[in-house]
Amino acid sequence: MTVSIIIPLYNQLEYTRGCLESLRRTSAADVELILVDNASSDGTADYLQTVPDLVLIANRENRGFAGACNQGILAASGEWIVVMNNDVILSQGWLQGLLSAAGERQLDMVSPAIREGDLNYDLEPYAEELTSRMKSVVRSGAVNGICFMAHRRVFETIGVFDENFRIGQYEDKDLFLRARRAGFRLGTVGAAFIHHFGSITQKAVGARRETRDYALANKAYFSRKWHLPWWKRLSERGWNRLKNRLHSLREKRRYGHTLMEKWIDGQLRYD
Repeated sequence: MTVSIIIPLYNQLEYTRGCLESLRRTSAADVELILVDNASSDGTADYLQTVPDLVLIANRENRGFAGACNQGILAASGEWIVVMNNDVILSQGWLQGLLSAAGERQLDMVSPAIREGDLNYDLEPYAEELTSRMKSVVRSGAVNGICFMAHRRVFETIGVFDENFRIGQYEDKDLFLRARRAGFRLGTVGAAFIHHFGSITQKAVGARRETRDYALANKAYFSRKWHLPWWKRLSERGWNRLKNRLHSLREKRRYGHTLMEKWIDGQLRYD
């Protein structure tokens, strides 16, 4: 297999169904699909038994995002490995766009352009317009945990996700930081486009009392691991916001779109 696609799951059956239907419409038949179910209890397990041509890993307990992704990565046979959330809808050409951009720009990890929020627009014409205008656009040095594609050599060099990050959050930031420090080239590209509904699983899990503190715990672990005092975190956050703002202003002015768009409170915002 040239490409393996890994999707960790925890409930949210309707989003999973929509994601897989769009995946079947937009991806080649020889793509290896690996689904890792973290002990879903909403009918997801029964549904997955009806889905053909996939590798299914069914956990008896919720191993979190990092644990589930690692199971998928270790089972994958592809030269390129895609990790994506289950609350995404994919547009035609998204995978070929990632592969082409990675080859042309010599990227080791690559993410597509994303619009987040309600699916209140016609996806395919929107994706075609955006990618035709922004096919040469790259934000170097950054990818997105919502959906990214990495060459197998990245994981062989730096390892997989750190499972000390519980449930979810910061494990992707940690992985991307390790990749950059190892000298790999990262980029978000306008040659591919997907829709993201917006942290559906994280919001559902985070609402449970016993897991409300996992984000703070992961943040604290990340800071200890990378020796980041509060002032350094504040400085880096401000610098990253400034860079993203400059990127978005330039992209919106030149192309009418940005690589990250969000529908919030009845308005489309450009990040």
